[in-house]
Amino acid sequence: MNPRPHLPRRDAFRIAGLSAAGLALAACGVQGQKAAPPKADAVQDFWSKQTKHGKVVFANWPEYMPEDQAPLKKFQEATGISYEYKEVIQENAEFFGKAEPVLRAGQSLGYDIVVMTNGIHLQNMIQLGYAVPLDHSKLPNFAANAGQKYKERAYDPGNKYTIPYTSGVTGIAYNTEHVKEDITSIQSLFDSKYKGRVGMMADAQEIANFGMFALGIDPEKSTEADWRKAGDKLKEQRDAGLVRKYYDQSYIDAVSKGDVWLTMAWSGDVFQRQLAGEPVKFVVPEEGGTIWTDNMLIPKGAANPLDALMLMDYLYQPAVAAELDEFIQYVTPVPAVQDLLKEKAKTAEGEDKKALEDMVNSPLMFPTEADYAKLRGYTPLDNKQQQIFNPIFQSVTQA
Repeated sequence: MNPRPHLPRRDAFRIAGLSAAGLALAACGVQGQKAAPPKADAVQDFWSKQTKHGKVVFANWPEYMPEDQAPLKKFQEATGISYEYKEVIQENAEFFGKAEPVLRAGQSLGYDIVVMTNGIHLQNMIQLGYAVPLDHSKLPNFAANAGQKYKERAYDPGNKYTIPYTSGVTGIAYNTEHVKEDITSIQSLFDSKYKGRVGMMADAQEIANFGMFALGIDPEKSTEADWRKAGDKLKEQRDAGLVRKYYDQSYIDAVSKGDVWLTMAWSGDVFQRQLAGEPVKFVVPEEGGTIWTDNMLIPKGAANPLDALMLMDYLYQPAVAAELDEFIQYVTPVPAVQDLLKEKAKTAEGEDKKALEDMVNSPLMFPTEADYAKLRGYTPLDNKQQQIFNPIFQSVTQA
């Protein structure tokens, strides 16, 4: 088992909301009427009528399942449910832009499970009634094995519509050949001694969080006044010449090469570069970092919802979750995975042993409790708020 380099799968969906095409697609979601929250008896009535069909169609991102699809094959053997696995989701805006007209017309997407990242497009899916409310009585593995942090998501309180597939962290990466001090504070991104050597992200939600963290504001509880204060703080940083560039995925090459010395960064990217021996270090700033989560949901009109729910729950068995995380190398929602990989490392040899030990000991795959305590999600936004929020931060990065 040699850790393979990830494809840069997080770049496209992060920058999509900033492009003209991404904004046009996002706008598709505001055409529908906001759906009323489902009543408990309606949810129970829906699930009481569902039966096992023996098939499930799973739509996911690239590089999110071992190439041999062993976890899915084992699911089929254990349950008799056959599967189709399709790597058809390249970024959230594009996927939502294609899915929304189909769902609005009351038609099926042809998928029983889709994976979407928390943020504007997932919120639109939920608010427009395009996600099926989950029956948690049929999710015993999730109840038993999901970390408590993954049952407290601000974007989906009570996991009514989603359960996490994998997560990652946005923090600060810095090049240790150029930065000799230990970076601990987000204020380092605003320090004049790093003028022209700071990288910031181009995505509105990502940069907004860091602007708010710098001011001591919790993004999950923020107001319009907070957004405007954060926008002003980020404009001051830009106008002072501190920012070399507002990056998409290319930030990781920039910090590895020393074009920038410190930058906003995603944990999975940095972990891969560390495995390759590059001089980059990652830290969750003391003021806070962002936790993002790719979530499984059942889209409205799915042909096999019960089979889908069974697969979603199956992936929360620790041994299955460990197999996934060993391949994906992001943050698992199942804490028991760390101990399972630790046990596997004891009997492994050579490069396999080293790779497993690196995973087990990395806070980029297994954040500490202290790190988790500092992590926050994105600002929850309804359609009206999006029209205020996005321009504030796009005016920073697109000027």
